[in-house]
Amino acid sequence: MKHRRAGSGAHPLNALALAAGLLLPAACGVVYTSPDVSRAVGTGVNVREIALTPETVILANRSPYSPRNLPREFYSAASARQGTGLGTLPPAPDAPSTQPVALETRLPPAFEPQPYRIGIGDVVLLATKENGNTVERLSGLLAAQTQRQGYTVSDDGAISIPDIGRVEIAGLTLQEAQDRIFRFLLDNQMDPAFSLEVAEFNSQRITVGGAVGQAARLPVTLTPPVLGEALTAAGGVMVPDEEYASLRLYRDGTLYQIPYEEYLARPDLHELPLKNGDAVFVDNTYNLERAFEFYRQEVEVIGLRSQARKDTLDMMQAEMELRRSVMEERRANFRARTELGAESRDSIYLVGEVEQQARVPLPYGQQATLADVLFGNGGFPTRTGDASNIYVLRPSANPAEFGAVTAWHLDTRNAVNITLATRMQMRPNDIVFIEEQPITKWNRVLQQFVPSLLTTPANIAAR
Repeated sequence: MKHRRAGSGAHPLNALALAAGLLLPAACGVVYTSPDVSRAVGTGVNVREIALTPETVILANRSPYSPRNLPREFYSAASARQGTGLGTLPPAPDAPSTQPVALETRLPPAFEPQPYRIGIGDVVLLATKENGNTVERLSGLLAAQTQRQGYTVSDDGAISIPDIGRVEIAGLTLQEAQDRIFRFLLDNQMDPAFSLEVAEFNSQRITVGGAVGQAARLPVTLTPPVLGEALTAAGGVMVPDEEYASLRLYRDGTLYQIPYEEYLARPDLHELPLKNGDAVFVDNTYNLERAFEFYRQEVEVIGLRSQARKDTLDMMQAEMELRRSVMEERRANFRARTELGAESRDSIYLVGEVEQQARVPLPYGQQATLADVLFGNGGFPTRTGDASNIYVLRPSANPAEFGAVTAWHLDTRNAVNITLATRMQMRPNDIVFIEEQPITKWNRVLQQFVPSLLTTPANIAAR
């Protein structure tokens, strides 16, 4: 008995070899099963393997697919419709009565005309080249060229370019506005060539009344108006006696006066620059109080317009805030439904030797490529994954093919072939599968097999 105990403990390697001989054949068949594409043939599924090349990528991308779009709340911006108008304004005041008095000259202080600044109510045109390309592809800008339709600066100081958005230009010079629109188009991935023009000058005006051919409101344009041009545009001065006539200029709350005879004798007064808000009255009555009352009523009309514009802007702002709140609530509801799985999503599946096997949702509004799926989800471990066997398994949608599967095979041992992955478009229910390295398969066999070799002799010895 002692000899047998010594004999049983003296040859452990023989027991280890015996266990290896008994387990090795079985290990090859039952210890580890490695998935690969070729095994699908045995299941009765018709598998067609096609190597990915520049030509076959085009073939793979021909299968129709339109990505799902986000709800319109994610594309639109809160805006308010135009206000209800300014209402009825007071009638123009009566002309002052005739009260001849001595005249005196009171000239306004000199000022340097400033570049024209775009204001509310102005109409601007975005002029493009006749043979233009980029800008003319925008429906709004094309209409502006072919139909000469401009964009009116709304009460909030912005213009709305169809299909692009709103950009604020009120208070800017023509060059500043052109630069801002140019940057705005660039920010929206446009590269236009255009020039900005003011088609209608409606925001700045001067008033000419009294003894003229026809009282008028004249626009302030790019070239600052002067006194002589303003009188001519109103039909000229109509006074029976030049000796008793005068030109009254109301500016910034102060009334200035130029005797008409002095105006005729001094050509420099013809070039007296005017600015926005000026009111010129040709008077042959000399009733200064009545003339001042005329200008005061003009100021009241301007004040009523300003108050009406402010009320309209307040209403538009309240409406915009309400619409913005509704849009944000709808967006939040959509996100919540998506997180809870209540919204339909197109997905693909990432399996095999990858960082993490997962279901990957396809993006909204754009195509996803094989490179997006591989590298947007951590890629695959090149130490264990076989770079020569990357597959996109795509089941046929044709019922006549009884579930046939096309295995698009990508070999990236040559890194140049990764460019094919950037062009291979994904389709719903695609399966991206990466095989193991051959050494990885053997490694995993040993990981399961070796512990059995170590424990089996011990079990035999224990007996």
